Amino acid sequence: MDVIKTVSAMHSARTRLKEPVGFVPTMGFLHEGHLSLVRRARAENASVVVSIFVNPTQFSPSEDLARYPRDLPRDLALLTGEEADIVFVPEANEMYPAGFAAQVSVGKITERLEGAVRRGHFQGVATVCTKLFNIVRPTHAYFGQKDAQQALVISRLVTDLNLDIKVITMPIVRAPDGLALSSRNAYLNTEERQAATILCRALHLAETWWRQGERRSRALHRKMVELIKTEPLARIDYVSIADSKTLSELDVIETQALVSLAVYIGKTRLIDNLILA
Repeated sequence: MDVIKTVSAMHSARTRLKEPVGFVPTMGFLHEGHLSLVRRARAENASVVVSIFVNPTQFSPSEDLARYPRDLPRDLALLTGEEADIVFVPEANEMYPAGFAAQVSVGKITERLEGAVRRGHFQGVATVCTKLFNIVRPTHAYFGQKDAQQALVISRLVTDLNLDIKVITMPIVRAPDGLALSSRNAYLNTEERQAATILCRALHLAETWWRQGERRSRALHRKMVELIKTEPLARIDYVSIADSKTLSELDVIETQALVSLAVYIGKTRLIDNLILA
């Protein structure tokens, strides 16, 4: 496994990779969710590239860039075990050299949910992914459903810019108690970790009522909020029931719906979602 730190070295290494090339972009501090993407990429491609880059342009000044968990030696050991061919680990000044000014915007789909409360977040995501796609030139790119809006944004980006990449979205990987795996789970203490299961419990409550015939989004929303408020450590950022393609909020669920939420557990902001279909 080669560890590459510069764009020029990545360009050179790319010419030697066998086709097709699978690509898994990450911000590191890897968990089983990330590794499931690498395994899928390994199964479907002759070569696998993983990037580890904590992208500063998708963090606002008030967010957790400085304290975002990092452990590169551990990540590299995990990726060696998964037989990645290349790990691309650029520094910020390599990706954004002096004078860098370009930005990529993907429109209305980025203005809802996460985009509504994290201004500029998806512009940073779209810009860095466009750069990574141009540097790695993958055949397939793998993303996790936990970041459902991000996966939609990247799919729209690839379609609209006619990038010759197939975007594959993989299911959420969960702990035995249902909590979606996330690098930010490392912030939680024991009490908070237990409280964090309120997110998946609220989602499953909505799914249960939907399966029993409830189609009014307002009713499902109310039941989710009521349940989350029973957890003293939880503070709701948003709860959404939206069209799974456009992310427009639904009054009545008549098509495939994305149920998503962002909740603070103590000081840690967690997201989760499921599809009603």
